[in-house]
Amino acid sequence: MVHVLSSRVLLRPTDAERSREFYGGKLGLAVYREFGTGPERGVVYFLGGGFLEVSGRSATPPGPGLELWFQVADAAAAHAEFLRHGVEVLEPPEKKPWGLIEMWIADPDGVRIAVVEVPEGHPMRYRPGI
Repeated sequence: MVHVLSSRVLLRPTDAERSREFYGGKLGLAVYREFGTGPERGVVYFLGGGFLEVSGRSATPPGPGLELWFQVADAAAAHAEFLRHGVEVLEPPEKKPWGLIEMWIADPDGVRIAVVEVPEGHPMRYRPGI
């Protein structure tokens, strides 16, 4: 069995600087590490229990099957911050039938990002036997 010690999503944007401005500037993700120099330098951002590495370059945007999922403490506050920073909000925060408060945003290459608040009392917060 593979013992995974750490993991990250590797994102190869069409415009690395634009994506670094989005994830680091507009979303305000904290930097875990940076490497390389110049316009192609790489940045790894903290994503709660994981990481997002924005590095390299791709001639085409990531496929439509790639979506990111960010859990936040307060979706309404995140929504206000996104609007203040000019982030494209595809769907504003809304409580879904499954009980999560979800909103959707998109990065500069159109990668869809679910921003989710897990309200108190939601089954995702409750783990029987723990």
